[in-house]
Amino acid sequence: MTMTLQQRKKHENFSEWFEQVTLHTMVYDYRFPVKGCGVWPGYGFKLRKLVLDIMRNLLDESGHEECLFPTLIPKSLLEKESEHVRSFEGEVFWITKGGFTELGEKLALRPTSETVIMPMMKLWIKDYKDLPIKLYQVVSVFRYETKATHPMIRVREVTTFKEGHSAHATYEDAEKHVWNMVELYKKFFDELCIPYLISRRPDWDKFAGAVYSIAFDTLMPDGRALQVGTVHHLGQNFSKAFDVKYLRADGSHEYVWTTSYGISERVIAALIAIHGDDHGLVLPPKVAPIQVVIVPIPYKGKELEVYEEAQRAYNELKLAGFRATMDDRRDVTPGSKFYEWELKGVPIRIEVGPRDVERGVITLVRRDNLAREEVPRNELVASIRRLAENITIALKENAWNYMKSRILRAHSLEDASSFIRTKKGIVEMTWCGHSECGLALEENLEAKILGAAMETIKVEGKCINCSKEAMKILRVAKTY
Repeated sequence: MTMTLQQRKKHENFSEWFEQVTLHTMVYDYRFPVKGCGVWPGYGFKLRKLVLDIMRNLLDESGHEECLFPTLIPKSLLEKESEHVRSFEGEVFWITKGGFTELGEKLALRPTSETVIMPMMKLWIKDYKDLPIKLYQVVSVFRYETKATHPMIRVREVTTFKEGHSAHATYEDAEKHVWNMVELYKKFFDELCIPYLISRRPDWDKFAGAVYSIAFDTLMPDGRALQVGTVHHLGQNFSKAFDVKYLRADGSHEYVWTTSYGISERVIAALIAIHGDDHGLVLPPKVAPIQVVIVPIPYKGKELEVYEEAQRAYNELKLAGFRATMDDRRDVTPGSKFYEWELKGVPIRIEVGPRDVERGVITLVRRDNLAREEVPRNELVASIRRLAENITIALKENAWNYMKSRILRAHSLEDASSFIRTKKGIVEMTWCGHSECGLALEENLEAKILGAAMETIKVEGKCINCSKEAMKILRVAKTY
């Protein structure tokens, strides 16, 4: 597949750029004949796996166990928590038949798993010694998305839904776990060089059935905010609905306190969108399916020594643990190879030509800025490690700087509206904290409230909307 530069202007037509780049790099193919469903080809699936490996390692190290729960949820279970089911009832896919037989009870394709996990926790939890329970699964969830769908960002089958769930003996233990998960998510996004803002979702837009919800949002190239992670304190809402109790040390019974927290393929969408450029993908070395590509550049009469040197470099990198490949195709020009590997976002390219072999050097090209450098051949592995670290640092700094440049502290509704409309970014403003005022702000600004800032930010002055004493810093942006 080929692409023209005109097709790949990220900041001119982000949606087209995103769909074209993910398709032509074989990361994600959205041409499947069911709306809102996409396919992960091999290259994209490896990227997905490497991203999930980071999350799995963080969760495993924090005492979680990976599990797998059923996809099908009986209607009676889904309806146990009334607030929860009301929030999903317009999005649920229902199964009413098995072959030719009408089912006695409708089955829902899992929209999320609180209602399928709680009945099992009821069986597993007997007394305080069984707590806390911390588990997670990576599964597909299904939601009948009626808005315009978008590859990875707004889909009907969410194929990379990592949901974590925990049960605790006290509110305080659950609260502590919420903030532990916020810290874990920060580490996860830092590993991916994805910048984020942490906000407490407004009460009218928290996860249904939660006491409160904490959201991680990032900024996409089109100026829209994208929610990439959430952590919820569920209190005893689900444990009471499903009668999940434990025996305390004093012999009394108490309902458990639960939390949940999730990410989806939106994380990978953000990774692609934030770091990519008009040449294609730009991938952080840690999650790049191919970290280093070696391109021999032979000249007539020097072919053998060039290919032998390229093979030695390849063997050395593989032995050192790098995900490396050698592009020794004889019927493709070096320039075409450069174009292809830049498109696929390979962090480091090694070029091996006759002069490199003669001089005992090797040429490295970094994908993020296309800068070239020569290094001594005997320092190859150390140079690749150094360059990978420098690329990671640069990607993180550039991403954070870009997002910060698109955040405005507005002092009037006019300034906020103008910034959202023209500059395309996130607005922070003083807020009294009252729901009716927040809802009015959403309507007046024709944007969505992301939530109140959780970072330590000094709050001074009056509410930007009602002029009452300000209590919080509110974040507002266009979203998907």
